[in-house]
Amino acid sequence: MSTTFGAASTAEEVLAGIDLAGKRFLVTGVSSGIGLETARALVAHGASVTGAVRDIGTAEAALAPVRAAAAGGGRLALIDLDLAALDSVRAAVARLLDEGGRFDAIVANAGIMATPFGHTADGFERQFGTNHLGHFVFVNGVASLLADGGRLVVLSSQAHRIADVDLDDPNFAHQAYDPWLAYGRSKTANALFAVEFDRRHRARGIRAAAVMPGNSLTGLPRHLAQEDLQGLFETVGQARADAGLPPPVLKSIGQVAATPVWAGVVADPALIGGRYLEDCAVAPVNDLPNPFADGVRSYALDGDRARRLWEASEALTGTGTGT
Repeated sequence: MSTTFGAASTAEEVLAGIDLAGKRFLVTGVSSGIGLETARALVAHGASVTGAVRDIGTAEAALAPVRAAAAGGGRLALIDLDLAALDSVRAAVARLLDEGGRFDAIVANAGIMATPFGHTADGFERQFGTNHLGHFVFVNGVASLLADGGRLVVLSSQAHRIADVDLDDPNFAHQAYDPWLAYGRSKTANALFAVEFDRRHRARGIRAAAVMPGNSLTGLPRHLAQEDLQGLFETVGQARADAGLPPPVLKSIGQVAATPVWAGVVADPALIGGRYLEDCAVAPVNDLPNPFADGVRSYALDGDRARRLWEASEALTGTGTGT
């Protein structure tokens, strides 16, 4: 079995020869895109996956490939989870705690991108509230169910390079809203959440990592018109060319699911703990200002920044998580 993977690897290749019977995974956002393929690959190799979706009724048709993959012995169960409403998040947590059962890994996959300005049910800027705060409350709520030696995988993005988090004005109350700036900040928050979660839980052997899965034509940019999406690709390509970088590559769904699966199942936990991953490897720190370069900006790995974000997130959500 190959143990070396890269940008072109798929989730199936990462899991080749691996039997996940008896393993349990919790994955958010399994009804489309990366989450759907992540769940399908895990189930196909015998795992039991609890998938979180906004609406179970509407998700069922999309999940047919995962149900089919379960013929090999894996299982898929669903729970309702709306990350943009903390009442829903806490209800999902309560249900999982009541059911009990350990998870070998949690994959915080769900998210939104470049949305028009708006607020979550609890008054948070929509992208920060959904991508970060919703997952912050959800994952911390079920952290006791994560098995010793387990893993947390938080999906970040190359867009974290756009901006650091703004701890003084996370909800754009005092500045003009920009959808890409908000998205970039939320993806930096995802990375910093993994850093601090790793610090707090590594005594139990639990390791957390942030993942840049790669660019693919999933349903994530649903708020963008086709011409806007094309313009984005052209902007990225030109910015990379100006920096002497190779053109951007669109990955298949199997390829963008590879790094989350690698982090959650295959990678050496000591290697990935508290790190930012891309292309099935630990990404190098790259502080070039180009937002479309590869690698991770150092502010997304800053331990003090991660601690301050954690404390701010506790205050915003009224969630006490201890030290």
